[in-house]
Parts: sequence; structure tokens; C-alpha cells
Amino acid sequence: MFNKKGYVGTYLSDLTEATGLTKGSIYGNFKDKNEVAVEAFRYNYDFQTRNLFPTIDNDNPGLEGLIESLNLFKTVYETIFNNGGCTILNTAVDADDGNDVLKSEVIQSIYKWKDTIATMLTNAIRNNEIPKIDVDVLSYRIIALVEGSLMLAKTLNRPEILISNIDSLIKEVSILEKQ
Repeated sequence: MFNKKGYVGTYLSDLTEATGLTKGSIYGNFKDKNEVAVEAFRYNYDFQTRNLFPTIDNDNPGLEGLIESLNLFKTVYETIFNNGGCTILNTAVDADDGNDVLKSEVIQSIYKWKDTIATMLTNAIRNNEIPKIDVDVLSYRIIALVEGSLMLAKTLNRPEILISNIDSLIKEVSILEKQ
């Protein structure tokens, strides 16, 4: 619900209708709407990372793991779109200027994603698959291109934007392997 309507656009009546719970049931388990939103973000983030991107949580070392993770976007984007889009992007935009607790959750998840990518790149360097590079810079670039591509593809209803950009990222990291 929060992923589709946003924090501000989701009302308690939306939550009671979606869950079948009463207002008292919701506020009996959560102190306020903000706490519900944080838990909803955590749930959506966990769903996307564990169910849609299982290789991101595995210890799949090096370049192969990164390419596998990137390729997954080309097959799971419809599920992401049907669930309202990328949880990180939606919540980041929604919470950026008004909800510090939710923004903090988003920041932590971005750092976790960046660290996962950086670990794969660091492993690729250690395994002599790619030359030494600034793994943080490339990790953030990958995230920015993936998130921007998801937004454009969903908004314009043109999934080929995402697929093309993922293919370009894969080519870019594969070229590193040949250096």
C-alpha cells in the first residue's frame, strides 16, 4: 500500500481496507502511522531482496555474481512494477523531505545494496577477474542506473529502457574483465 500510494497518500482507511484489520488493531500493534510505514518499508525491501533477487543475499563471489544480479532485473521487473515500483526509490522520494525515520531506513538499505555490489567487485579484484578500480564509485553508478532505468521504464511503460541499460552495465563490467 505505501509502495503504491506513498507515505503521505496512504490513509488509515486504506490500511484497514487492505488488511481487514480495525483501526484499533493497527494502532494496538504500532504506535503511529510512521511506525507502520517503517515496517511496511522493511517488509517490502525484504520481499524484493529475498524473493526477487536471491543471488544478492548469497555469497556468489566476483563478477559472475554481479552479472547474475543485474540480469535478474530483466526478468523480475514486471513483478516490481506490479507492486508499485522499486521500494527503495519510491520511499526515498516520499521520505526525503519529511520523514527522517523512514529516510534513515532507505539510507541503510542503499548502503547495504552498495556494500553488496562493492563486495562482489572487491572479490572480482581479489580473484584477478578485473583490475583495481574504485568499487564504491562503480557501485553507486550501478545503483543510480538501475534505479533511474526502473523509474523511466515504469513511468513511460517502456521496459526496453531498463533492459537496454542493464545490458549496457553488463557489457561495461564485462569489459573490465578483459583489461
